[in-house]
Amino acid sequence: MDAISNIWQQILARPDFWGFITIPIVASVVTWLHVWMALKMVFYPITFWGFHIGRLPLGWQGIVPRKAGKISGILVDQSLSKIGSLDEFFREMKPDEMAEFVSETLMETIEDFIDEVMLERNRTLWENLPAGIKRRVYSHVRKQVPQVMEDLVTELTFNVENLVDMRQMVVSQMENDRAMMVRMFLRVGQKEINFIWHISFFIGLFFGCVQMVVWLVVPWHWTLVFWAALWGLLTNWIAIWMVFNPIEPKKVMGITMHGAFMRRQAEVSEVFSYVSTRELFTLKQIMNEMMFGPKAEKTRKLVKRHVSKLLDTPIVRTALQMTMGWEEYAKLKDTIIDKSIVATMVPMSDPELNESRAAKVNELFLERMKQLTPTEFQNLLRPAFREDEWILIVLGGVTGAFAGWLQLMLGFK
Repeated sequence: MDAISNIWQQILARPDFWGFITIPIVASVVTWLHVWMALKMVFYPITFWGFHIGRLPLGWQGIVPRKAGKISGILVDQSLSKIGSLDEFFREMKPDEMAEFVSETLMETIEDFIDEVMLERNRTLWENLPAGIKRRVYSHVRKQVPQVMEDLVTELTFNVENLVDMRQMVVSQMENDRAMMVRMFLRVGQKEINFIWHISFFIGLFFGCVQMVVWLVVPWHWTLVFWAALWGLLTNWIAIWMVFNPIEPKKVMGITMHGAFMRRQAEVSEVFSYVSTRELFTLKQIMNEMMFGPKAEKTRKLVKRHVSKLLDTPIVRTALQMTMGWEEYAKLKDTIIDKSIVATMVPMSDPELNESRAAKVNELFLERMKQLTPTEFQNLLRPAFREDEWILIVLGGVTGAFAGWLQLMLGFK
């Protein structure tokens, strides 16, 4: 006790007493602040903030939104592709129920739909066409719609892998809506982000205490800046490392060590499944990619084969060909296909239908997510931090060095 008392008296007598005893406090607060800043810089700003000198950008854009395409590509390749295929997701949506819903929706306005198509193609002809022929067209189309939609949706289901590139669909979504990507990552990893931020205070406090001891032994002014920079580097690296490592639970001196993100696989799986089935793999999104995406021409040919049946009875076909001519009749079929695609997307975009399909896919998605290996599970969030992670670590060092210099100026001069 006497030895401790003597040491304390020596510390009290130091001319730099207040600067010395505040080293741990400054280290912890500065660490807490620069880790908070680093975490914000992972996700924000969503759009580039700054200016350009020629082609040289001077400013910052969050790592996740800036590299949305690359990160989402890694996400699909390393994790989502192992959860399931579009074919499985689409089948889980119950195509027969979707076809019935679309048919019922189209039947409510089928005569208006036919009138719109015919008036656009040949207004004079349609307005002067005998009522009997019009009724035949209405009646035939009405009878054909349920079977045509059932056959169409069934074939789309069997060919979804050929009509939609899952990787391209996800990457395009993320690049076109970078705010959605940030929102998705934050919902999945918010607890881990908070963990990094809060644990950094205590890591900084520990390093601050080490720095006090170093200052007692080597009270050279430059060392204060040097060690503050080193602690800044290490704090950011350790905080990020602790989220994802160890991947598997490990016993160290009787204490179980396990990455904060890895411990929550069951909980994260539920959040990620919910977000993915409502944001990424929605019925609306899959159908939109199918109808208007890079492979839309293949879809169009498939739709044409089924929709042509709407005008394919001998009486209706002959009547229209005789009144319109072969060329106009061929153009009419093209117009019907275009209009049918647009009309089909209306019920396919229905919020209630999309939610009910999402609920069905969510069960499969969640079950598969819980089966991911620890390494595969880690890759759900890890790419967001791995991309340009060194910038965040270096930022910690630079901020630490600045704080060390500031403390040197205010507390030791």
